Amino acid sequence: MGLDPEILRAYDIRGVVGESLREIDACVLAQAYATVVGRECGSARICLGYDGRLSSPALAEAVTAGFCAAGAEVIRIGCGPTPMLYFAVKTLAADAGMMITGSHNPPDHNGLKMALAGQAFYGDDIQRLGRLIAVGDLATGEGSVRDWDVSEAYVEALLGAYRPETGLKVAWDAGNGAAGEIMARLAERLPGTHHLLYETIDGTFPNHHPDPTVAVNLEALIETVRREGCDIGVAFDGDGDRLGAVDGAGRIIWGDQILCLVAGPVLAERPGATVIADVKASSVLFERIVALGGEPLMWRTGHSPIKAKMAEVKAPLAGEMSGHIFFADRYYGFDDGLYAAVRLLETVALSGVSAATLRDSLPAMLNTPELRFDCDDKRKFAVVGEVAGRLQKCGADVIDIDGVRVNTADGWWLLRASNTQPVLVARCEARDKAGLARLKAALVEQLGASGVAPPDGL
Repeated sequence: MGLDPEILRAYDIRGVVGESLREIDACVLAQAYATVVGRECGSARICLGYDGRLSSPALAEAVTAGFCAAGAEVIRIGCGPTPMLYFAVKTLAADAGMMITGSHNPPDHNGLKMALAGQAFYGDDIQRLGRLIAVGDLATGEGSVRDWDVSEAYVEALLGAYRPETGLKVAWDAGNGAAGEIMARLAERLPGTHHLLYETIDGTFPNHHPDPTVAVNLEALIETVRREGCDIGVAFDGDGDRLGAVDGAGRIIWGDQILCLVAGPVLAERPGATVIADVKASSVLFERIVALGGEPLMWRTGHSPIKAKMAEVKAPLAGEMSGHIFFADRYYGFDDGLYAAVRLLETVALSGVSAATLRDSLPAMLNTPELRFDCDDKRKFAVVGEVAGRLQKCGADVIDIDGVRVNTADGWWLLRASNTQPVLVARCEARDKAGLARLKAALVEQLGASGVAPPDGL
């Protein structure tokens, strides 16, 4: 059986271990990737990291073999969060990097994230790997392997992001993901009082699923914040590139709200700068950026296109509802949940008020949470296309950079296809209950016209 093309996703490579993603697949994909790196860069010096999933060490061995088969120089940084891999690529001046991670997907999933020449490797680049494998156009050679511990340098970089002399009372939840060890070392050396949850890396995720965008996964963090009287709580996904947060009252601070808060200090030092947010973000965020003297830019959802756009327009800050927060202000421009957490703590500490007060300073909106519901991979994009076509015919105010975001007098609603999973994603936001009801009804009507049952919450 050859390579399953379904694992070649928009932003990375993902599959079920032992089924759609086998060790032999990881090996040949690594050889293809090293082939591309060598041809693009003239050399193939590649950093390799992996997360805490049970399948990751074996996949790392297979990837190492594939790199060596292509004649690459492999720098293994070991187990840790994805942003530590990005950090290694930057600080070691490597040509490229590959991270073995299933991110926030179920424990039996895993995948590969890549960076090449300082840029995200995604889209057609990933499809290119499949084409090289299909025709056997792969470099061969005798590679080399060495281990390099970048963890202390990475922790020092994270600590350097926090400038106040005083600290906060903070609860931290790694969800047994790959950020756990680094999180513990960071919290130990930051000023303030710190309460750690699930810092032990465990690929079975025995306590809760490591996805901080899902409210149920933050229950232990919220309980700890309230019990210990913490100023704030922070949580990370399975590979540590996304941030979740709760204020001292135990209320969730969603991804676009986090971006609202950290944008203030950035724009105070960089007036007029562009701040990028994805199409799922609240209108409050875009209005806030304008009020702070910045230039808002709405862009496609996904860590790879956001990073690419950020580099293109030289934006110092970007973010997504999913909790990917990207700093090119005092940092390298990639998504790093741990770094974003430190910058959020700094923002709160320097403000002189609580995280709850900062959150309350944002205009209140009524919205649905991000609603994710099953839709076959072969059908999901067609549904969005059908909806867009009908709306455009009737003259609706549609933003179509990623799915359809429909603006009305009541607010807006969004429908888009996930690029990583067989699901559709929907969200509505309005200023009052009646407006929200009308937005929901319009979305339900459009889904029904395409034969799709609406998700719970609509």
